[in-house]
Amino acid sequence: MRKAQIPVLVAALLAAAAFAKLPPVSDDAKAKAAEAAAKTAWGDKVASFQLCKAQDKAAANYVATVKHAGKEAKPATATPACADPGPYAAPGAASAPVAAAPAAKPPAAKKS
Repeated sequence: MRKAQIPVLVAALLAAAAFAKLPPVSDDAKAKAAEAAAKTAWGDKVASFQLCKAQDKAAANYVATVKHAGKEAKPATATPACADPGPYAAPGAASAPVAAAPAAKPPAAKKS
């Protein structure tokens, strides 16, 4: 009977460990996660832009090849223009520009 109790005891201990509560996520970890998500989203936009440019180049090459062969190319399907995502900007940096504080005047020297 003891051998049957050991697997039950081990299963109970593992179940208790599985239901243990994790500590709350710190603000620094949340900020790093948001930064990583923003960088990933920007990277996806850059990849999409590069793909769009490559497709435009391939389509132009196809049309030029077809015209050079003396055939008539079908009119191109209208697609939206490629949107350049620009350089990466951190999410917090773009929303709150920091203005330079004016320099404080030195105290006036007392005349003796």
